[in-house]
This record gives sequence, C-alpha cells and structure tokens, in this order.
Amino acid sequence: MRHKYETRGIVLARSPLGEANAYVTVLTPELGLVRARAQGVRRSGAKLAASLATFAESSLVLVRGKEGWRVAGAVLETNWLTRIERAAARAAAARVSGLLVRLVAGEVHDPALFAITTGFFGALATLPEDSYEAAEALAALRVLAVLGLDAGEIPGEAAAFTPEVLAPVRAARAEYVARINHGIAASGL
Repeated sequence: MRHKYETRGIVLARSPLGEANAYVTVLTPELGLVRARAQGVRRSGAKLAASLATFAESSLVLVRGKEGWRVAGAVLETNWLTRIERAAARAAAARVSGLLVRLVAGEVHDPALFAITTGFFGALATLPEDSYEAAEALAALRVLAVLGLDAGEIPGEAAAFTPEVLAPVRAARAEYVARINHGIAASGL
C-alpha cells in the first residue's frame, strides 16, 4: 500500500488528460510544487471538480506512485478565483502563477513559495486596484529570490503585501522590473 500525504495546496494550473482526467499543478507547503493526475475530475458532477479548479486552495490527499503523483482526495478550503473579484487582479495572479509553474522544474521543497502565493492572493483580494502592479512585482521578485535567481534586498516578509511594504516597490518600480527581467533571463527560459 502506498503512503498517503495529507497537505494543503493551491492549484496553479490544470490541463486535460484523456477524456475525463486532468493534470493539476499544485503548490503545497510541505511537498513543494507537485504535478499530479486527478482521475474523473472533468466528468459532470465530479466530486473533486471544485476542489481542483484553478486557484482553488484545498486540503489534499496525494499518493506517490511509480508513474508520479495522484490526487486521492480533496476538500475545498478557499476558492481564490471568487475572492479575487477584479479582472486586473485575476490577471496578475495568473501571471505570477504562470511564472512559478514555468520556472520550477521538478519539485521544489520550499515553504516560502506557498507563503508568497497565499499572501499575494490574499492581498489581491483586499488591496485597491492601484496596488496590483506593485504587489505583482514584489511577488515575482520573491519567487525569483527563493529559486536563487535574485540576490538583492526585498522588503517585508514572504507573505507580507501591506501598503507599507509595497511603498518602496511603487517608488522604484523600474528597478524592480529590471531585476525581475534579469532573473528570468538568468533562468534560461
């Protein structure tokens, strides 16, 4: 019998796999970024469909098999897609999530990535619209720093996206964007 891992996770990406299955990319605090197969999730009335939607934060049961990870169970905790109401905020969340999925090759076991993502999503749900760009730049730079692609100073803690933390990012936006572009270029992707 295979060991079951119970963890919390955010679905960053989901793609179809066959007729009724899906391949989900989940960011967890304990296991890092996990790509797992979810069986039957695309059928109408599937029990796990809401728990494995993009930007859903769920309590998960994952099983590691010889062909990779498989989702054995999921219970929805927070649907960030409904909490992040504005289109501009959703677009920012999608860009940072896409960057994270693109830059992480394999499984990275760093709890800071989960803290950054949950803090960023929470900020997008509460911050005014004029703060989205600064929050996105800060989240992207923090992700690059965790992955070893930026060594500069970053204001605040991993999950902190308060107006006070975002103020220096807003003031020096061009510098932060240059650092992000340099980090992405350094990744070779």
